[in-house]
Amino acid sequence: MKIDFRIRRFDPEAGKQPRWDTFTLDAEPEMPLLDCLHEIKWKQDGTLAFRRSCGHAICGSCAMTVNGGNMLACQNLVRDLGKKITVEPLVSYPVIKDLIVDMDRFYEKLYAILPYFINDSPPPDRERLQRPQDQELIDEAASCILCGSCTSSCPSFWADDDYIGPAALLKAYRFVFDTRDQAQLRRLQLLNTSKGPWKCHTIFNCNEACPKDIDITNAIARLKLKLSQL
Repeated sequence: MKIDFRIRRFDPEAGKQPRWDTFTLDAEPEMPLLDCLHEIKWKQDGTLAFRRSCGHAICGSCAMTVNGGNMLACQNLVRDLGKKITVEPLVSYPVIKDLIVDMDRFYEKLYAILPYFINDSPPPDRERLQRPQDQELIDEAASCILCGSCTSSCPSFWADDDYIGPAALLKAYRFVFDTRDQAQLRRLQLLNTSKGPWKCHTIFNCNEACPKDIDITNAIARLKLKLSQL
């Protein structure tokens, strides 16, 4: 397939305004978009900048906006994207260069909800056990790879820099609903503000953007229910 890639470029050292560059590539239909970007960088323009690591939809590094939707470049084949593909950095994050965005604000929101297991009781001889049905409550949320696609797709996040965002709320859900964790009340108190779950307007963009098909909106709704019971 002969495919035209229209890529949004930005080089802070060359100028303040972004530009669009077009590259044409002969690609196999089964090639992931990430491989195509590698071909462009290695053979046509070595200055093209983007993040990538595992190439197997595990690390989340290669999240970007493609044809208007957020996705992982390693997870999507060119045959499903068409012969004219538009590639941009994730929306709502400051652009560092080309397709690389500054994720500091994203991680600040994440750290604010204590995104780690908290249990101060003496550890057992083996693992801390829980019932299978309790584990099922958090299995889906635990599969989040923190790619930032959901938060970037959220209109509430676009409109309010202080909104904690769907990724951080999903991570909060993962620990609030973990029966082994002992900081449920502490996290809920941190979330119970106008910038927490109540800011979610149930638009479902986050669900559509998630490369792991997590029902993020449902997790946020369950957090709202917990908060209403405080």
